[in-house]
Amino acid sequence: MSALVGAVVFDLGGVITESPLHAFTAYEREAGLPEGLIRRLNSTDPDTNAWARYERNELDVAGFSAAFEAEALAAGHHVEAARVLEALRGELRPEMVTAVHRLKDAGLPLGLLSNNVAPMERTGDLGELLSLFDAVVESSLEGVRKPEPQIYSRVLARLSAAVGREIAAAACAYLDDLGINLKPARAMGFRTIKVVEPAVALAELSELVGFPLDSGPR
Repeated sequence: MSALVGAVVFDLGGVITESPLHAFTAYEREAGLPEGLIRRLNSTDPDTNAWARYERNELDVAGFSAAFEAEALAAGHHVEAARVLEALRGELRPEMVTAVHRLKDAGLPLGLLSNNVAPMERTGDLGELLSLFDAVVESSLEGVRKPEPQIYSRVLARLSAAVGREIAAAACAYLDDLGINLKPARAMGFRTIKVVEPAVALAELSELVGFPLDSGPR
């Protein structure tokens, strides 16, 4: 199996951790809201809505909560922003953690590119995992977010600086669970993988890096 890429960039939520969409759906059912409402609110006016401004750190928690709840009311529903934010805490996926370790052991440069609303904690299991990445780029610190092309260029530049050589998009795989975030990466030349089922995504990534990334013996 020959390698087609020499570096990998991961999204966090919905890729390395469980997707918040499941928690969104559970809250919608509990509150009697239309299924998919939160996702629709987040994708309406995607560059200027409350979610986008929060991920660029243009709003604090209170500002986001007020703006998001107002957007929901305008759509005819009462949504508790605090419950939406609670849903963002996804558990680490063991098979993805194993894959990251294997990639690191093989010497591949690793990047993490995340839309988030606050800097990630560098403690516990997540902190240990983050220490394996050569570059971590977070929207809340950068003032730009996916799918804005600038943030993909930024992670490539940081990754290149970290390893002391240029890493081109064409030599890099990028994994995300949202098609809207994969589209600009693909246009820049990244080898993109949409993560729906982790095992399927890791099989695709194994083909690109040229060695197995499943959870068998290391």
